[in-house]
Amino acid sequence: MNRNILVIDGHPDPCVDRLVHALVDAYRQGAEDAHHEVRVVRLADLTFPLLRSQADYEKGEPVEAVRQCQHLMTWATHVVIFYPLWLGSMPAMLKALLEQTLRPGFAFSSSKIGRWPVKMMGGKSARVVVTMGMPALIYRWYFRAHSLRSLQRNILKFVGFRRVRSTIIGSAGSMTRVQREGWLKNVRSLGHAAG
Repeated sequence: MNRNILVIDGHPDPCVDRLVHALVDAYRQGAEDAHHEVRVVRLADLTFPLLRSQADYEKGEPVEAVRQCQHLMTWATHVVIFYPLWLGSMPAMLKALLEQTLRPGFAFSSSKIGRWPVKMMGGKSARVVVTMGMPALIYRWYFRAHSLRSLQRNILKFVGFRRVRSTIIGSAGSMTRVQREGWLKNVRSLGHAAG
């Protein structure tokens, strides 16, 4: 079954040498080879303000770049977010983009079913791919993948994503060419399967 896939390249640095950019390209190629519809949003290409108040978050008018992201989020049946781990979490610009995009009234409603807000991104699935300098096992077991779990549970599942999977790519800075090619192949396969 062909899917509509939104890929978010969450690396703020436009330098083409970044592993995240190569992984995004590999995922897109795999997905397009399998005839999925793919749209890519590159964080490094966007300009948008930071949210500075609750009133702006709840009632402010999103700028064009954010409205375009919202349109693509609505269009997509599967969302894939790639980012490098910076100071134990996603880059601040990526968090700012998610805050701008997944606003009340778009991603969830202040109306409630019982005690919980209505989730407006229901039926979608997601994958989060995180690169980092430390070994993946240390991040997953010692640090308990805290920022990844927060993104999965407190953001994506909160707004209704039903299934959120993850891929952790550790030791990115010391990766050999063979290891890098192996990861690109793995991620291309994920794209092909829309996983």
